[in-house]
Amino acid sequence: MAHAPSDYHRGEMDIHEQVKTYEFVMSLTKWGSLTVAVSVLFATLWFCTGAGFMGALATAIVLAVLGGVFLRGGGGH
Repeated sequence: MAHAPSDYHRGEMDIHEQVKTYEFVMSLTKWGSLTVAVSVLFATLWFCTGAGFMGALATAIVLAVLGGVFLRGGGGH
């Protein structure tokens, strides 16, 4: 069984747009995850513990700053 010829040739396509899209989605995922984590921590500490608003806010700010430092650092590569 013979294969039909194709216009696709491995390694010859310009993938810059795909790379930019992938990097955008990964960045959105990282920063979105940090936002959700900070929001959940803040709400949990404020409403479910005796920490109160100021304790929850201070802890959420610490997590946001540390998360921002680690995410900007590049991490794995």
